[in-house]
Parts: sequence; C-alpha cells; structure tokens
Amino acid sequence: MTSSSIPPNAESSLRAPTIEDPSVYLDDPNRKLLEIDTETRQGPALFRWLTLGMEYLIGAILVALIVAVSSNVVGRSLFNHSLPWVDELARMLFIWLVFIGAAAAFARYEHIAVDALVRRLPLRLAHMLYCLQHLIITGLMLVMVFGGYQVLSRSSGRSAIMGVPLSLVSLSLVLCVIFIAAVSLWRVWMSVRVIVQPHGQSAESQGE
Repeated sequence: MTSSSIPPNAESSLRAPTIEDPSVYLDDPNRKLLEIDTETRQGPALFRWLTLGMEYLIGAILVALIVAVSSNVVGRSLFNHSLPWVDELARMLFIWLVFIGAAAAFARYEHIAVDALVRRLPLRLAHMLYCLQHLIITGLMLVMVFGGYQVLSRSSGRSAIMGVPLSLVSLSLVLCVIFIAAVSLWRVWMSVRVIVQPHGQSAESQGE
C-alpha cells in the first residue's frame, strides 16, 4: 500500500500527539498586574528591590546553612567531634530562611493556590475575588504583626550557646508579615482600579 492510499484520518492518527504547554497552568493573565517582576519592572520599585534583595539573602542563608550542617557531619564522621554552636546557628538560619522565603514567594505570586475558578472568571469578577482575598490576607498579617511585636518585646533572653538575642530570631516573622501586608494592600489598590476601569487596566497590561 502506498502512502497516497492511506486515508486522511489514518494519517492524522499516526501523527505524534501534541503536548500542551504546561506554562498555561502557571501564568494567569488575570493576575498579571498583581505580580512583582524584577525583570520586566512590574510593580512598585521599592517592592522590586526588596524582593530582589530577599532572594539574594535567601541564597546566602542557604549556602551558610549547607556549610554549617555539612561541617558538623564531616566532623562527626571523620574526627568524632562536632561544634555545639553549629546546630543552634542552623536552627536560626532555617527560621530566617522560611520567613524571608515566604515573603519573596508571596511577592512573585508563587504560593500554592487553587485558582481553577478565578481563571475562568471575567477580568472584573476575578479582581473582585483578588481584592477580597488580599483584604483577608492583610487582616491576618496585621494580627500576626501585633502578635509578633508582643513576642519580640518579650524576647529578652539569649540563646544558650551563642548568646544571640532571641528577639533577632523573632524579627524575621515581623519583617515577613509587614512586607506581605504592604504587598497585599498594593494588590487591593490595583484590583480596585481594575474593577473600576477594567478596559483601561487591561490595555495597559497589554502595552507592557
């Protein structure tokens, strides 16, 4: 049988199946205005610089954490000796890594979210949900700021081995929630602008 005698339907079935681009599930055009992007200069300059600085700080903390933990592993394995202050330092670095990482991920809209509904909504309705979402986040962050401040003011002791003030560890929580609250308020403002003038904001986003 020649190739010309193969029916068109059979030829289409023999072709390799098209694989859908997975990036369509990662990028949501409705929320594009709310993302902090340092490369395209999306978002306020202060938030962009803080996000970039936090990412560099995350890298430095991660390297220090790996070196500290690895040094004790090597010390125990080869020399049967470990530095007692390394474990304490690793715990403090890990706490800072978690909170700074949470703030940086929030700025870039990289936290896990179920967005099956909001992706299918029109632009104005989607931003109504975004506005409500970030109002709730802002309220929660304000509660955490108040609680974090109380913890910070009462942390008068020092760590057992290194003598580092415990308030320095609690400071990571306070800085994290303040940044998230500030970004949430900016996103509320952006969503309100889209709700009021949806066509103007969508045209601006396409122009960028």
